[in-house]
Amino acid sequence: MNILFVGDIFGSAGRRIVREHIDHVREANNIELLIINAENAAGGFGVTPQIAEEFFDWGADVLTTGNHVWDKRELIEYMNSASADSQDRARRVLRPANFERGVPGFGVFEGVTTSGVPYAVVNLMGKVFMSGTNNPFLAADEILKGIKAKVIVIDFHGEATSEKVAMGWHLDGRVTAVLGTHTHVPTADERVLPGGTAYQTDVGMSGPYDSVIGVERELVLHRFLTGMPGKFEAAKGNPKMCAALIKCDAATGRATSIQRIMLGE
Repeated sequence: MNILFVGDIFGSAGRRIVREHIDHVREANNIELLIINAENAAGGFGVTPQIAEEFFDWGADVLTTGNHVWDKRELIEYMNSASADSQDRARRVLRPANFERGVPGFGVFEGVTTSGVPYAVVNLMGKVFMSGTNNPFLAADEILKGIKAKVIVIDFHGEATSEKVAMGWHLDGRVTAVLGTHTHVPTADERVLPGGTAYQTDVGMSGPYDSVIGVERELVLHRFLTGMPGKFEAAKGNPKMCAALIKCDAATGRATSIQRIMLGE
């Protein structure tokens, strides 16, 4: 079974470059499960229901998010329209599962591929240098107790590389893949851990690389040089699509390979 995970789509440049490549990447690799991190898709900050619907039209099965999930307030009503047992599109837009209780939406989605393979996608967010989250390690343990599928993909949205690496080892042999997002810089440490879990510290940003992690570089440099605040805007130049291609045994959920993908114009 082949799984494609697309890293944080950032702004219109990110949407454009992913749209340019997604069809041929899916076809060339016989992708059965497509997951996209969409939290920066709307101008670099948040995602709207309209953009989420666009990604589903591309063939996405599940969308994950992170700390910017509430930046576009209209997404809250969209998430609230989904019930726990629903398979509709709104139910397949996730927010971190270890947020405080009572927030809108869901952090886990369990579905079945078109070929009949059960799967689960879990969205978690780190605690180190992040706010508003409960312990992601304990949350993962609790969530996995209730998942029957063998194919399980974790989007671990975190700032600290040490916390991400630790999560990979913590879940090795219990999930198919632990894939890091949030820092927007693709890491070169992709591997299959001894227990059969594919791991990468950060899949990387799908967006403009002539920037500072997606933002117009002059605006960020001004802040660093002067200490003065200013409004950030999404850059446009040199867009790249970053993704991870995971191959796994559908019967056991064990990964057999993971490959980094970076595609430009």
